[in-house]
Amino acid sequence: MGELEDLSAFAVLLESGSFTRAAERLGCSKGQLSKRISALEQALGVTLLHRTTRRLSLTAAGSALLPEAQALNAQAARARQAVARMQEQEHGTVRLTVPVSLGETFFDAWLVEFSRAHPDIRLELDLANDRRDLVADGFDLAIRSGMAGDERLVARPLFALQELTCAAPQYLAEHGEPTTPAELAQHNCLLNTHYADHEQWLYQRRHELFRVPVSGVLASNHYTLLKKAALAGVGIVRLPSYMIHDELAAGRLRWLLCDYQTRTSPVYLVHPYQGGLPRRTQLLMDYLLRWFERSRQRLLELQG
Repeated sequence: MGELEDLSAFAVLLESGSFTRAAERLGCSKGQLSKRISALEQALGVTLLHRTTRRLSLTAAGSALLPEAQALNAQAARARQAVARMQEQEHGTVRLTVPVSLGETFFDAWLVEFSRAHPDIRLELDLANDRRDLVADGFDLAIRSGMAGDERLVARPLFALQELTCAAPQYLAEHGEPTTPAELAQHNCLLNTHYADHEQWLYQRRHELFRVPVSGVLASNHYTLLKKAALAGVGIVRLPSYMIHDELAAGRLRWLLCDYQTRTSPVYLVHPYQGGLPRRTQLLMDYLLRWFERSRQRLLELQG
């Protein structure tokens, strides 16, 4: 690579006509440029330039080498232009990895809507609860809760994940509606074993913390299964707000203990660090940010 860069610098030097102008174009000092030309001459075992205080002139070896060096620069310029055109294209594949419950919940919502708006962009969706290595596995985007320090990644806040306590009207009609967290201990609660402390539900109201022991007939690490059980009237469940907007709005689930806060955690839209994102990736990023902002507004309307 060093020799190729020196060849490129050699062509720029002859096009510029002086070390001063060439160094400005290359973004280096005259001394650095002079060392690069000397290194190239040493590597080739020839003298390329006659240097005087007034002008530069080529040796026979320099004259033979110059067209090849100029061709190298022209090829590099064409390659940069091709990449720039590709970056602006609105077609191609975008690879996105998301948690399982998120992908299952939104597949028929934002994915379909985005695909209709951008039919030339192919979406490849990976559903996985374990964290993929975006760089090694070739993913363009990821949605993640929490961020471990990884200097290779850029993160944009997407939404705050909040679990809501809810149950079907059928269950509440049969078993009554809890009005305080303590009353949950008397109910059949559907537990998420993804959390180490799944047999304790935490609530906060003003400056008071409530730690409630809970139990029930069903425990699973799969949000969608727990949601189906709640809709069937099996028990009380805590689910991410993004999963139940429609069910709450339609009355198929009721939001319980609204005056008590549950834990929230930030969720990020993540991509590998690079100078500029392809147009197709940027379009999906912008769309997701807008979609989740609309989702947040819907939750605020339900609270109101």
